[in-house]
Amino acid sequence: MERLFQIKAWWNDEWQKFFYLLIAFSFFYFMPLESDKVIEALTAGLTLLHDYSRRHVLTCLVPAFFIAGAIAVFVKKDSILQLLGPGAKKYIAYPIASISGGILAVCSCTILPLFAGIYKRGAGIGPAVAFLFTGPAINVTAIFLTGNAIGWDFALARLMASIIIAIIVGLLMGLIFNEHDERSAQNFLVGMDEEKPYSNWTIFLFLFLQFGVLIVPGLPVTSLTKWIAAGLFLGALLWLVIFKLRREDNAAWIVETWDLTKKILPYLFVGIFAAGMIDVLVPDEWIQLAVGQNTLAGNAVASVSGALMYFATLTEIPIIETLMKMGMARGPALTLFLTGNSLSIPSMIVLFQLMGKKQALTYMGLICAFSIVAGMIFGSL
Repeated sequence: MERLFQIKAWWNDEWQKFFYLLIAFSFFYFMPLESDKVIEALTAGLTLLHDYSRRHVLTCLVPAFFIAGAIAVFVKKDSILQLLGPGAKKYIAYPIASISGGILAVCSCTILPLFAGIYKRGAGIGPAVAFLFTGPAINVTAIFLTGNAIGWDFALARLMASIIIAIIVGLLMGLIFNEHDERSAQNFLVGMDEEKPYSNWTIFLFLFLQFGVLIVPGLPVTSLTKWIAAGLFLGALLWLVIFKLRREDNAAWIVETWDLTKKILPYLFVGIFAAGMIDVLVPDEWIQLAVGQNTLAGNAVASVSGALMYFATLTEIPIIETLMKMGMARGPALTLFLTGNSLSIPSMIVLFQLMGKKQALTYMGLICAFSIVAGMIFGSL
């Protein structure tokens, strides 16, 4: 019997990997390579991947990964999570929870265990779900790639809508399930990180210089001016790293940056390649019929589709960019952004286990509903 339980536990951890492997095998096994359409789709996928690599990886993604790694190392996570407890004041807990996705640089692969940790330690359910929603949506890399690839109006709308929805949904969840906070008010414990021997100004300058390296290539100035400005920012950054920061912290920064890169970049490349194929294989008429207008039905389709899909971090950006070129309206595009990162079938299965059916269904329903509202508002502007 014990062996049976071990096999069941192993299968619960491994079934998703087997499922994805089976899909990949079936795709390559049954692919009709003799079809001109398939050849065109493969070529389109490679072309888009080539274009993205040249336009976004070096000037946007690489600096953003370094920034995310720096935030993860030099910003004290537990000091922030300490503010999410059920006893914390709402005007402190909810803003912190709604922006901590960017502060903590979490991605979709790390948000669920972080959420589980603070939720089971006794965090208020409202701040906990606000943190859960915004974690993957507003991390530094996602916002900058959205602005760089699709437009800064979309990046700003994604950022603001995520924060506002997180706060509203969190407040509603806290109101509906206030008994959870009453039970866990005495149980919220988070250990404090080791204090780093740097002033706040040093950390601010460290991050500011990295943001400078990230932003300069996109400025509307001459190439010579960009090179000079980027060189100044990079030179000052190297001076700070060599003479002001400890070696062990620099090493941790590089390790964290690499960890985020290896978790995200392969999935991003797969998503970009898939987006190129979608552009060829899916008729524009289908997209225009389903989500081509900023209607309640169009936004609802985008919301439900996003909830059922699985977007690895950043893969939603090239896919939605492609769908918009094929006729997807701005409102449904934002709706898909909002639900695509926060909900998916794998994450919903985990949430049912962590929160229970009633709380999980309420959370999912609220996210879908308010995402539709946000999409319709944005699409009408």
